[in-house]
Amino acid sequence: EFFYMNKLIYVCSPYRGDIRTNTEQAKGYCRKIVQEGDIPIAPHLLFPQFMDDSIAAERERAMEMNLEIMRHCDEVHVFGHQISFGMFQEIQAAKKMGIPVVQEEVE
Repeated sequence: EFFYMNKLIYVCSPYRGDIRTNTEQAKGYCRKIVQEGDIPIAPHLLFPQFMDDSIAAERERAMEMNLEIMRHCDEVHVFGHQISFGMFQEIQAAKKMGIPVVQEEVE
């Protein structure tokens, strides 16, 4: 069944720390966005496949790429009870770019 997907939604959620749990939660957030008829963009589910987050230069490059991707999104949705430093940087960048930031409720 085809849904008309109208918005690109940048997923802002924790990655570092409990990476396994955070990755599973991010997948769930993406699924929720798809179910709402939009297109989730979650670079933190993609870039760790081939970049090493524990190497400062690679983490920094990944964040630059995140923000370039974000530039093309319609909204940034923030998930999670705590805002990590990376999430804070993304939220600040979104505000600077004039991209609406939506705080999502999570269980």
